[in-house]
Amino acid sequence: MTKQEQPPRNHFKVVMVSIGTVIGMLLFVYYGLRPMYFLICEWTGITGSSFDQAEAQPFVVQEDRPIKVQFLALNNAAMSWQFRAVDSEVIAYPGEVVQVSYYARNASQRDMVGQAVPSLSPYEATSYFSKTECFCFNQQPLAAGEEAELGLVFQIDPDLPDWVKTISLTYTLFDVTGELEVSLLD
Repeated sequence: MTKQEQPPRNHFKVVMVSIGTVIGMLLFVYYGLRPMYFLICEWTGITGSSFDQAEAQPFVVQEDRPIKVQFLALNNAAMSWQFRAVDSEVIAYPGEVVQVSYYARNASQRDMVGQAVPSLSPYEATSYFSKTECFCFNQQPLAAGEEAELGLVFQIDPDLPDWVKTISLTYTLFDVTGELEVSLLD
């Protein structure tokens, strides 16, 4: 057969494999990356994840050492809730058990489930900041238009390095409604 006599190549299989690969990559990004993020954070201790749900230690409160703790709240791009810290900052003393609150309101027209992911800076303070109670430990379901006060109880270890004068705790809120529905089907 000459080149002109050869039948045309069937590109259908190549196109289908390419589309399948793209869909697989998108599914991995949507369903695989987030659990991997939490797993890596737990292994490395980044963002304070390895110190969540700690028990309050009976430390002596260092009243001569005020630490400014700032609270920040962010929404993931897909999250339509109103989300903010009730107090943007407090003065905490190492060893003291401190309770603060965040405010959340589901501003959408549908019931949703949110999950907060913490981040702490400076990084060196992570192992000295213990959350004993935190709304970030659980998913937060809110009906359309519903609002809630979300509690956080923390304690700073007195062994916190002396150069740390300010700690910033940031929560990013993610919409996990779809993931919850998928996990219920499994």
